[in-house]
Amino acid sequence: MTRVAAVDCGTNSIRLLVADADPATGELVELDRRMTIVRLGQGVDRTGRLAPEALQRTFAACREYAGIIKEHGAQRLRFVATSASRDAENRDEFVRGVLDILGVEPEVISGDQEAEFSFTGATKELAGRDHLAKPYLVVDIGGGSTEFVVGDDHVRAARSVDIGCVRMTERHLIRDGAVTDPPTEEQIAAMRADIDAALDLAGETVPLREARTLVGLAGSVTTVSAIAQELPEYDSAAIHHSRVSREKVREITDWLLRSTHAERAAVPSMHPGRVDVIGAGALVLLSIMERIGAEEVVVSEHDILDGIAGSVA
Repeated sequence: MTRVAAVDCGTNSIRLLVADADPATGELVELDRRMTIVRLGQGVDRTGRLAPEALQRTFAACREYAGIIKEHGAQRLRFVATSASRDAENRDEFVRGVLDILGVEPEVISGDQEAEFSFTGATKELAGRDHLAKPYLVVDIGGGSTEFVVGDDHVRAARSVDIGCVRMTERHLIRDGAVTDPPTEEQIAAMRADIDAALDLAGETVPLREARTLVGLAGSVTTVSAIAQELPEYDSAAIHHSRVSREKVREITDWLLRSTHAERAAVPSMHPGRVDVIGAGALVLLSIMERIGAEEVVVSEHDILDGIAGSVA
């Protein structure tokens, strides 16, 4: 076994996985998994640049992760950066900071690479579950973008489109520098139209309606599952491989888009960093389910991070 560490730095959060990996099979034994909301993509859709305060939050999390990686004695580390750092004019500043702290250069991967890692991480342990029909559609709803991947045992088609929960919130739900609380019907309609256009774009490359099982990844999806189960706190074990019906997703999305900041913050399973962006993330999920006619979504806690870790075994 090889002890590996993987870091996934997205638009909204940065996450770490330390695991023992079997080089022959890529199977992982998880040792430490954690997530920090840093909102690296703050304002990127509007300014095209990473904000100084967003970089400082991200570097602080990197320093914390450096200590954890050293404590576990990981032999290999791979750091992958996704949507926000792909889009930013000053991404070199981000790269230098990470290199100074962790000793590795972050790989600013393409949307297609991101999709491949997400699919591998999410589906590896689904292979023996005969009740889950193939092909799978793996949907990774991030902060800046959403990845769509269709495949059986391997990826057949993939596409990344710019409809993440942070990007949609900043583009449609902010007025006078603050998130509208709750959003207006006009704001929601504009956001839905933007999502529908992106789904049209994804459908040009990925045969969305051929999927027999929808697998949903990342914080927007896992939080919807936690709300659906009325969990007293966020519980990864209860969320992993849970199933949420389309009607339940619609009910939760409608509530999130009607609720106030205080009402959403009072949900016991809600991470404070998701309170303002969860409505947009839930609407992306609901729109996908409606588009492909999915009756339910299978929720996975294993995702791009697991795919990254497996790739360095």
